[in-house]
Amino acid sequence: MSTNVDTPGTTVAQRIAQALPRLTRSHRQVADYVLEHPLQVATLPIDELAAAVGVSVATANRFARALDFDGYATFRAELVRGFESLVAPVERLRGNLEHPTTVAEVFATALDESRRNIEATRQTLDYTACEAAVERIGKARSVYIAGFGASGWLAGLLQHGLDSSCRDVRLLPGVSGVTHAARSLMHAGPKDVFIGLTFPRYLTDTVMLAQIAREQGCGVIALTDRPTSPMAPLADVALYCQTETSYRPNCETSVLALVEALTSAVALRAPDPVQSARRTLQVLRPWLHGANGLPRIDGPAARSVGTSSTSSDGAALNGAGKKKNKASR
Repeated sequence: MSTNVDTPGTTVAQRIAQALPRLTRSHRQVADYVLEHPLQVATLPIDELAAAVGVSVATANRFARALDFDGYATFRAELVRGFESLVAPVERLRGNLEHPTTVAEVFATALDESRRNIEATRQTLDYTACEAAVERIGKARSVYIAGFGASGWLAGLLQHGLDSSCRDVRLLPGVSGVTHAARSLMHAGPKDVFIGLTFPRYLTDTVMLAQIAREQGCGVIALTDRPTSPMAPLADVALYCQTETSYRPNCETSVLALVEALTSAVALRAPDPVQSARRTLQVLRPWLHGANGLPRIDGPAARSVGTSSTSSDGAALNGAGKKKNKASR
């Protein structure tokens, strides 16, 4: 039986609609499940779909043939089309489970993947884009940062790294949700920078906020994985990071390495980075274990305090010496 899998514009939903009048009751049962859960079905082998719907494996295969597919495999391949980036992590995990491995091998593989991703990122990084990103961040009045899902944690680390080097750094995700983030961007303008972090499976929240930032005239920097990312066309500057992994949707280690490289470069370009580091140390001193005995190092005022303290101590010692001499007479 021939199949029209490659016919442009013919989706599984359209085929179901066309075949519906001639489908049996059990086939309609499968059709209803497919229409309600297309993404889930795209990840299911035939036996799991049959079990989920409550039909036999043979019925599930006949359903695919009733839609003019050669069988379930070609039906599922068509259903996956357009969902590739979404179902890829599930398929990779399924493949790994089919080849049992030890905990030690998983550790070794995961660490090796992190190393390879960092090295691939380093080799393919556009250093002209890196220079442009650092310059834009350094000149910005305010830096707005957005990332959701796993990227939300990385966005928080980016804010943490930039906070001591920039005038105003704002992490947009918060307890009020994405609508509050959108409202915050209404104050942004051409003097500001928006940094968006998104990786497969891309979340629309970050992309929508990047669009708002552009409409506000804000410069846009993207940290993402490839030029086909939905963030790439919106960015004035894009820094790409390889995130391939066998066990999770993305390898966050390489993204973190890129975040650390970016924040380090911004810190070194900031005005008087040593003084900034001193101020940070002074603020954090009460919470640093063993640092309460350290002298204050926050500028001329501290030095004058230190000088007067030294003078007072010297005078006290001198007075004590005089009293001792009187007592010995």
